[in-house]
Amino acid sequence: MNAYLAAPPGRRPTDAPPAGEAPAGAGLRLFCFHHAGAGALTFARWRRGFDPAVCVLPIRLPGRETRLREPRITDGRLLLDELDAQLGPLLEQPYALYGHSLGALVAYRFAQRVRRAGRPAPVLVGLGACPPPHLPTPLTDQCEMPDAALLAALDRYGTLPGYLFERPHWLRTLLSTMRDDLRLAASLRAVGGAAEAEQDAPLDCPVHAFAGTRDEAAPPAAVAEWRRWASGPFALHRVPGGHFFVRDTALLELLAAQLRRTARPERASHLSETSM
Repeated sequence: MNAYLAAPPGRRPTDAPPAGEAPAGAGLRLFCFHHAGAGALTFARWRRGFDPAVCVLPIRLPGRETRLREPRITDGRLLLDELDAQLGPLLEQPYALYGHSLGALVAYRFAQRVRRAGRPAPVLVGLGACPPPHLPTPLTDQCEMPDAALLAALDRYGTLPGYLFERPHWLRTLLSTMRDDLRLAASLRAVGGAAEAEQDAPLDCPVHAFAGTRDEAAPPAAVAEWRRWASGPFALHRVPGGHFFVRDTALLELLAAQLRRTARPERASHLSETSM
């Protein structure tokens, strides 16, 4: 079984399709990468938000949920190597990528890796709640802070679900995971750069950036800077909510609409900005 591929919503984990096997009736695969401190369950309700021809495939990183006993990965290149090996056989039919916060960095860097490997490009790369690599971020430089200081920083920028303060055991586990995920985010931001300028070229497939209107960690002005990382069609979408708008229906509706338009690329071939 593919270690990274979580079971599509509505199936038991043991029913996940093996690597390389197309889910029945799926015309397009949507690979979803979760935010820091989270897991594939972030996207548990997503399948109901898309057309039946879209197969939602959440990706679960090591060290959480069913992979809790596995060591978490903090090296961006190591993660990309593993994703390339695990997901590469699944990229022969049309597919798209969506990543939220940390997941946006994973999705973008993975799309770059796919392009360099000569595999088919995604029909769309969706990047939510994340500034691009060239901008400083308020949290990635604080991963070595003591627990209390890191907790305060996460709370200050609205990147910590409020209910966790009522569950101290969960909070301790989350802080440990968050710390490693912030290290991974810093590593992914550093992938490429001047030493690998040719490999770090902007994506030429459609890139859609999504920004929460009340997101203090990734405000719309910062998320809009992803246009520098797109040499092809680019669009910025403003979504109501804070950093965790991935849980709300507005994002699903926007992303589903964009995926439907991939069949009519002439309607999405220019720079645009939308709000909901």
